[in-house]
Amino acid sequence: MKKKLLFNPKSRLADIIHADYRLIPIIGRFGIEFGFGNKTIEEVCIEKEINVWFALEIINSFHDSNYFPKKSLQNFPAKLIIEYLSNTHDYYLKVKIPEIQEYIDKMERAVKPENYKNITLLNGFFNEYKEELRLHLENEDLYVFPYILSIENALNQKIIDDQLYQKILTNSIENYERNHEDAEVKLNDLKNLIIKFMPPVLCKELCQNLLIEIFRLESDLGVHTNIEDKVLIPKVKLLEKKLLEIRENKL
Repeated sequence: MKKKLLFNPKSRLADIIHADYRLIPIIGRFGIEFGFGNKTIEEVCIEKEINVWFALEIINSFHDSNYFPKKSLQNFPAKLIIEYLSNTHDYYLKVKIPEIQEYIDKMERAVKPENYKNITLLNGFFNEYKEELRLHLENEDLYVFPYILSIENALNQKIIDDQLYQKILTNSIENYERNHEDAEVKLNDLKNLIIKFMPPVLCKELCQNLLIEIFRLESDLGVHTNIEDKVLIPKVKLLEKKLLEIRENKL
């Protein structure tokens, strides 16, 4: 039995934010800005030309860790899912990562000389993570997502050219699935570095805030990874299979 949506089309958007402030950046990824008054999420989505049911599935998934409707999400077009994922990539690289980096920079400026080496180590570790995440997200934006869109477009037109056919045979979404590194592992190491091994620092409030933001990023990435691994990849596998069947039937 499918779990009932806590938030529905008639939920007022302001009430949703009051119920869970963590949803503020999630709602922002749909291009929704403050100033919507007492409008429902359905009314705002109609104005912004947003698929309200897709937005609700995403919002409810972030709000309730036990709610993840992978079958329902797989029914939405890949283009819609990719648009949301791409907006999330922008949020990570342009907002969340710089925010965490700023906390580390402030700590580096504020620590006593005897702790400077530890903060430098932390900064170096985060820089490595930041670069790995950037490369991973760029690979998705530049190669994986365009491939998926070409698959969906070809299926909609029921036309598969030789180049796309060969790409499915030699470099299908399954290869991406095998190489899909989980960014949460590195973040967990970063958390443990701070919690278990970071000596007491003078700027403890900064350190606490840094840790909170890392936890928030980790939680966000968890849902993001689920959307990719449990929704998008299985959907693309099915699209690839359908395209190959169309090609074989035409031969």
